[in-house]
Amino acid sequence: MNGLRRDGLDRARDLGLRASTQPELGVEMLLCPPATLLAEVRAALGGSGVALGAQDCSACGPGAHTGDIGAAMLADAGCGYVIVGHSERRADHGEGDETVRAKAEAAHAAGLTVIVCVGERAEERGAGQALAVVGGQLDGSLPEGASAANTVVAYEPVWAIGTGRTPSVDEVAEVQGCMRERMGTLFGEAGAGIRLLYGGSVKPSNAAELMALANVDGALVGGASLTADDFWAICLGAGVAV
Repeated sequence: MNGLRRDGLDRARDLGLRASTQPELGVEMLLCPPATLLAEVRAALGGSGVALGAQDCSACGPGAHTGDIGAAMLADAGCGYVIVGHSERRADHGEGDETVRAKAEAAHAAGLTVIVCVGERAEERGAGQALAVVGGQLDGSLPEGASAANTVVAYEPVWAIGTGRTPSVDEVAEVQGCMRERMGTLFGEAGAGIRLLYGGSVKPSNAAELMALANVDGALVGGASLTADDFWAICLGAGVAV
């Protein structure tokens, strides 16, 4: 819930221009602005190659659901992606795995690629339950039919988001490796190519190191995306890692 019209559009235009002038960077970029900016950000990104996504969607179809935004409405607004199960949705709105799964199913039905977020809290990490928690969230949140064509999974260590703390590369590698194995268990060959993102205090200073890890296919960028220079530096770091 950051950015009014002017700030959001300036940032989108800036990133779109940089992306269109450096296609050789070799990374895919996606912006997920607040819903109020979707249409205008879509126009601002036109021709740049930067994709557009939304931060959440409803699991419901059309009807009397005041205040919600349906997946088909997002697709109609030009989105190709939608995030579901973000840690802040889980914490602030009490969304559990069943709700996240229903939203992911709605996104798939609308033709959107869904980014499903999972991650453990500080007390779960401290109790040695990180892998069990993340594995359980994957089991409960990912819909049938998930594949590389329609699903991305993002690991967010909740205790690292917005704190400036970043797990060690060994901790990140352990969880990402566990997720990769789970994709194969749940979806067989279809799960092998599902992209796995890391999100948790990703910044220019650590992007290249994180993106170079096995089973880290990209980043879900939070606070650093509010500054075009920082976001672009992360993209450059991902390009170096690739």
